[in-house]
Amino acid sequence: MAKGMILAAGQGTRVRPLTKNIPKPMIPILGKPVMEYLIEHLASHGVTEIMVNVAYNYYKIEHYFGDGHRWGVQLGYAYEGVYEQGEVIPKPLGSAGGMRRIQDFSGFFDDTTIVLCGDALIDLDIGAALQEHKAKVAIASVITLEVPLAEVSSYGIVVTDNDGLIQSFQEKPQPEQAKSRLASTGIYIFEPDVLKLVPPKQVYDIGSQLFPQMVAQKLPFFAQTRPFNWIDIGRVSDYWAMLQRVLRGEVAQMNMPGVEIKPGIWVGLNTSVAWDQVEIKGPVYIGSSVRIEPGAVIRGPCWIGHGCHIRQGAQVDRSILFEYTRLAANMHFFEMIVSPDYCVDREGNTLYRGDENAQLRWGDARA
Repeated sequence: MAKGMILAAGQGTRVRPLTKNIPKPMIPILGKPVMEYLIEHLASHGVTEIMVNVAYNYYKIEHYFGDGHRWGVQLGYAYEGVYEQGEVIPKPLGSAGGMRRIQDFSGFFDDTTIVLCGDALIDLDIGAALQEHKAKVAIASVITLEVPLAEVSSYGIVVTDNDGLIQSFQEKPQPEQAKSRLASTGIYIFEPDVLKLVPPKQVYDIGSQLFPQMVAQKLPFFAQTRPFNWIDIGRVSDYWAMLQRVLRGEVAQMNMPGVEIKPGIWVGLNTSVAWDQVEIKGPVYIGSSVRIEPGAVIRGPCWIGHGCHIRQGAQVDRSILFEYTRLAANMHFFEMIVSPDYCVDREGNTLYRGDENAQLRWGDARA
């Protein structure tokens, strides 16, 4: 079976403040990091040897996932950084550069390898994708999805001939300039020879450098189009919208934790909720050790992480509360992501706790 590579070294700047204290692959979905779903998905398709390149906040990924035995896989990590003035500084080598470094170190990529970005939810049929890749005798394949013409400017667009052979790429073209509607999903299948094309010991990117080089050399490099769910967390607004979809039950294989005590209302252990004095409209998940005071109003889809405290009269509409967030009495949080330190609306506008000008009051439930 194929080997796996998860790209997890990026800084996640476009989804700040969600990545203020955690790397992007650790962003939680239903209380689990997005990368955990990827590992489960690879394992379910028999991909059990998986390398992960890491840099920023790498120890959070390594501490959580360890050697991978909980998921029935073997995980290895390749740290990308430099030692300067007595400190280890993260310095990512780019998606292709990081894979070349692993290859030079051990020759790990000696078989067909499926490459995934560590920050998207997918339910791709990996077996079928590998089969098509082998049938075409491809050196590399990119999994693409057709997107509406109005949205092509958010993606890397792939231009192919009738057989799927890749002719060119367009990085985020305007709709009138777009030569196709096939978006690269950041899911690739590589044969070992691909990595010989990557210059060693330098920063090198798969999408912007390696792929154009392969097109220029007219290599057997194909795009695959197949229907599957691909939910990318490119921006805060994507994360908010994805969680709304997940909570409404629109994404397969995403099961709500806890116990459903009323239709659309799930709760974890040890919750303190004044059920007859609050208004809760599902879908809502209330994590363990959450306290909700009388007079609070919660209108789903909402996710309330463990250890949160919602004071009397507070209103929560279509929002996500990260664990240990306390909302002050009578405050109204509408379409927001709230943590003990910051709150961010669905457009990405951020307020930090203690900001004198903020109309909203919230804090850390542990304080």
